[in-house]
Amino acid sequence: MSIHDTYAHYPPPQAILAFARGRGQLPEDPELRAIVVRLADRYLRKREAAEQAAHNNTAPGSTPGVQVGAAAANPNDDSDLDLKVKLADILTPDQIDTLKNGKPEEKRAILESLAPEKRVDFAWALRPQQRQQLFVLAPVDFRRELMLTVNPQNVVASDLSEGKLLRAIYSNHQLEELLVDFWFNHFNVFLNKGADHYLVPTYEREAIRPHVFGKFHDLLLATAESPAMLFYLDNWQSVGPDSQAAERARPNAKNHRGLNENYGRELLELHTLGVDGGYTQKDVIEVARCFTGWTIAGPRKGGTFEYNDKMHDKGKKVVLGHVIPAGGGMNDGLKVIDILCHEPATAHFISLKLAKRFVADDPPPSLVNRMAETFRKKDGDLRELMRTMLSSPEFWSEGAYRAKVKTPFEMVVSALRATDADVTSAFVLVNELQRLGEPLYRKIEPTGYSSANAEWVSSAGLLDRMNFALALAHNRVPGVKVDVAKWQTLTERDPILLARSILDDSPSEQTKAAIEKALNDPDLQKQLAQNAKAGPPQVPSLIAGLVIGSPEFQRR
Repeated sequence: MSIHDTYAHYPPPQAILAFARGRGQLPEDPELRAIVVRLADRYLRKREAAEQAAHNNTAPGSTPGVQVGAAAANPNDDSDLDLKVKLADILTPDQIDTLKNGKPEEKRAILESLAPEKRVDFAWALRPQQRQQLFVLAPVDFRRELMLTVNPQNVVASDLSEGKLLRAIYSNHQLEELLVDFWFNHFNVFLNKGADHYLVPTYEREAIRPHVFGKFHDLLLATAESPAMLFYLDNWQSVGPDSQAAERARPNAKNHRGLNENYGRELLELHTLGVDGGYTQKDVIEVARCFTGWTIAGPRKGGTFEYNDKMHDKGKKVVLGHVIPAGGGMNDGLKVIDILCHEPATAHFISLKLAKRFVADDPPPSLVNRMAETFRKKDGDLRELMRTMLSSPEFWSEGAYRAKVKTPFEMVVSALRATDADVTSAFVLVNELQRLGEPLYRKIEPTGYSSANAEWVSSAGLLDRMNFALALAHNRVPGVKVDVAKWQTLTERDPILLARSILDDSPSEQTKAAIEKALNDPDLQKQLAQNAKAGPPQVPSLIAGLVIGSPEFQRR
């Protein structure tokens, strides 16, 4: 789906506010139109309630300070509003009691039994916290419908995150998925920044994924031209000080937009040369000048890349000693990309970062140097760069074996693959990643998530991983099913055989001791299961959970 179509099918709060205020065009689809009309009506009622509260607060003897704008700004915030929809009008008293106190499977049965015409009213009868709790139990199509009814924009983020997990779990091209994750973090953008809700899906699909085995130059250019990157680092607003756009803006200082250095700085520091790559603040400014005019057509309406010559700084620039003559237009930015791709510092920085991700936090300099040489000789060919690393003796050395701690994303995906789990919905898994410290597409800083071991090793983090492992092995993760019965035979023969099948290696003495202790301590079995909300402990599931939560499973 294109950026424009995504925006149209899943309108953001800003669009709903526009409809509520009598601006904008309603969707053609009758169901979506009804949803938008209802959301707009909710906004108007919230605004009316807020204005009334403000009026009451300014009456004699009242306490001033109510902010009408804050109370009514978000049409999706229904926490303080009587929505005029009651559960009692939709469900029987017994059904309501089951939703409050029943078992997960009983709650799920009620959700599945709801007639389609009652689903919208049901969603609106729930408070946000109630809705979130039931989302995890709802069938996929029902949950999407509920989400669309309450906040259409959230469907985009949910689909994006679930899709990433499902591809990582089931794809036969595992290296490609690892590299898509690596390069997205390298060229990180933040999903929750305004228009990037709609720009990020296309960014990963069209700027990152097609180039992970291609030329670094093409990957760098694709990210530079991506609306998601332009919006995230504010380059879409960057205007040359002496450009036509700046000249027009000067009489009205309120709307003045000047040179923005964000993209220029991150391009040098994070994307190519590295912080020690030999550039100066003057280079940052010159690079920023080169990329003025690289903007977006309609940034908040799902626009595409656009070069606007009226915003461009047309003067001469000097980048890393290279003179870029005046009057180059868009070619100024293209020349910068070409310069950076051929800098030795870029070859070393990219090689070092890949080796840190796939080999060790402190990879052998001999490997990094050979990779950098391949980068230079093969003109940034990323396939050849990976070939050099993966075929190296350093990669296959004993010191590199399990030298890296898995990120939460890697840990969850590897656990699902190791247990041959059947994932019908990744919604809860996405929430698990947030709990484990790696919410997908939501790293605010342009650095992306770190692959350094120290980032992911803590007592609290390891406990959370163990609890996830036990819940998974006991089939207590909604949307995920593990065939526990197939573990029974191995467990009866020798519990260590089950451990080997999951690890694809012999467990450590520490893990063997933990399994032995758990098998002989009923109280510990109950405690572990209770901590993970895993229900009554089952021996095969208990062993599998301990193995998935073991120190060796956390490493790769």
